[in-house]
Amino acid sequence: MKKKIFLAVMLLAAMSLMSGCMMMSGNRLESMFGTKDTSTATQTVNLPAGSGDTVTISKIEYERLAKFADLADLYDMAEYYFYQEPDREKMIEYAAKGLMAGLDDPYSFYYNPEEFQEMWEDDEGNYVGIGVLISSNMETLVCTISRVFDGSPAEEAGVQRGDILYRVGEDLYVNADNVNEAVKIMRGEPGTTVDVTFLRNDEEITFTILRREININQIEYKMLDGEVGYIAMYAFAGEAEKEFEAALNSLVSQGVKSLIVDLRDNGGGWVEQARYIGDLFMDEGDLCYLLYRDGNEVQEYRTADGKNDIPLTIIINENSASSSEILTAALRESAGATVVGTKSFGKGIIQQVFSVGDEGAGCQITIAEYLTPKGNKVHEVGLEPDVIVELPAGDNGSYDFADLEKDVQLKKALEIAREKLK
Repeated sequence: MKKKIFLAVMLLAAMSLMSGCMMMSGNRLESMFGTKDTSTATQTVNLPAGSGDTVTISKIEYERLAKFADLADLYDMAEYYFYQEPDREKMIEYAAKGLMAGLDDPYSFYYNPEEFQEMWEDDEGNYVGIGVLISSNMETLVCTISRVFDGSPAEEAGVQRGDILYRVGEDLYVNADNVNEAVKIMRGEPGTTVDVTFLRNDEEITFTILRREININQIEYKMLDGEVGYIAMYAFAGEAEKEFEAALNSLVSQGVKSLIVDLRDNGGGWVEQARYIGDLFMDEGDLCYLLYRDGNEVQEYRTADGKNDIPLTIIINENSASSSEILTAALRESAGATVVGTKSFGKGIIQQVFSVGDEGAGCQITIAEYLTPKGNKVHEVGLEPDVIVELPAGDNGSYDFADLEKDVQLKKALEIAREKLK
């Protein structure tokens, strides 16, 4: 048993999810989850024969490690019986992935060092790839192209918004469970190509797409007429909140009197960016409440005094999720925004990102559900627009930015934004 505990110590050290945590203090974690060990009882564990060493740990920690004895057994069996030399690092990595999968939460998972680095590259908006944004539905497992970046290889090849990502290469059929693997294949060395197959109107379309450097802009904006401005925000990532503020300031300098904020197909991102943007339009108050597993409601994200009094109209759709829903609900309940479009996705839970160990790995874990400033639930419910505008049959949204002739949702939002000027 003591050998099992020793192996479990090594495995647990490799999989520790609280090592080097980011953006949350250890004291906060202890208060939320009771991780602090106050026991004075100890247990001595003998290390393998020949080492001549012992380790003294608390009784509570010993009992905690004992839960990993079966995992240590599996490690031993692979070590001694597998017919080939095992890849021990890979075994540990997949043990960590399995540990997180056991939470049965599609938003909580482990990143190996390469994946963790790629996640930060995505956030910064610079990478080598084909230039598409993918929306993954965790219920249907369908992966849909929600944005094709301007001037990207994907746009040049003919990929359209609304296309379903079906296959990458010859044999990877894509769904929400393996989409990260698909993304990894679509990336690579600049100047090389990748075959990607999409479904469009139930027909397979395959493009050979060149990989090259992609620079993502999270914000686009323009004046729609002499008094109504329009800002489209595609993700809460990078420095999108500062880009948003710069866009707003530019529109103000052009005489904007009413503003449309477009959060369609914005799957969310950093909540702090939603708070920053909310602070531009809200007086002092709460962006949202976080509801933790102990039942406590915490005022985590608050806005300050001072706001812009520009009337707001917000556009959402079924792919608007997470931080998009947080911001939309807060601006509707606390800043009088009118919401146009279709019902939002309904992701009313928040994840925290942590670093893991000292080799560059990481993880994200769902830590809380959020409620709107008025205490309304969003998770698995979504936000109902004040004015519902469905897209016409066959309209997948593949039109130019700020296209008032084809974009019926934007056209309705403009009508409402003008009414707010009266």
